[in-house]
Amino acid sequence: MMKNGDRANLRLMARLERADWWTVRRAANLKPTTYTCPFCGGKLPALQEHVLIAPEGDTSRRRHAHTKCAVAARKAGRLPSRDEWRRTQPREPSWPARLLSRLRGR
Repeated sequence: MMKNGDRANLRLMARLERADWWTVRRAANLKPTTYTCPFCGGKLPALQEHVLIAPEGDTSRRRHAHTKCAVAARKAGRLPSRDEWRRTQPREPSWPARLLSRLRGR
């Protein structure tokens, strides 16, 4: 059974754009700005320790998030890294395999 908090988290995750992989890095900012965490919807003062998440490394689309929220999303598999994503992709055959394939095709 889904709890109210779970439903809210699903709605917030729906606001994150679709991306195959994400970069996550620590953020430090002295700007007097408040951001909204894309995971919990909570307020995030720029002076508080937090992280930047960027879809497929595109920093022009970065989002500020609570560190705990980003860690929880990573553990749940919702923020895969580029390396994690690449491990799931089909690999191109090695050059010896391609050579053997060509030789057999003749």
